[in-house]
Amino acid sequence: MSELTPREPSARDAAISVAAISSEHPAGEDNLWTRRLVLFLRVMAVLAVCKGLYHWAQVTGFVGGEDDAFEYQPMAWQTATVYFAVIDLVAAVGLWLATPWGAVVWLTAVVSMAVIELMFPAIYGGSLLAVAIEALLLAAYLSMAWMAARERPP
Repeated sequence: MSELTPREPSARDAAISVAAISSEHPAGEDNLWTRRLVLFLRVMAVLAVCKGLYHWAQVTGFVGGEDDAFEYQPMAWQTATVYFAVIDLVAAVGLWLATPWGAVVWLTAVVSMAVIELMFPAIYGGSLLAVAIEALLLAAYLSMAWMAARERPP
């Protein structure tokens, strides 16, 4: 049987260990846009939680008077409110975790709200301000995602 003997560290081993602790870019500037994107996603997650909880408050009757009760609203309003109560909270979890599915669910919620406001104004009143804000947030997300993707070339 052969006996294992300790070997001398080679130049390759020394280069690998030094490469593991050194970097060519300063740590503060690397992934700047990625960090900004994650911060943006976290802010959008907080807003999505607020929107989702507001919709659930409408469903449960915590907001509005007796005349505005959920059961007295039209079926289209009830359906849209329950849809946004669920999708906004699901999107918030995914956005907070900065997962790709979270962004997809959030984008679905944003587009859904814009479609309801523009195509079905009888449901929520057709607020162009809400559509403009959603479009601005969508543009901000897409621009930050594009800049973050440029930081990490393939």
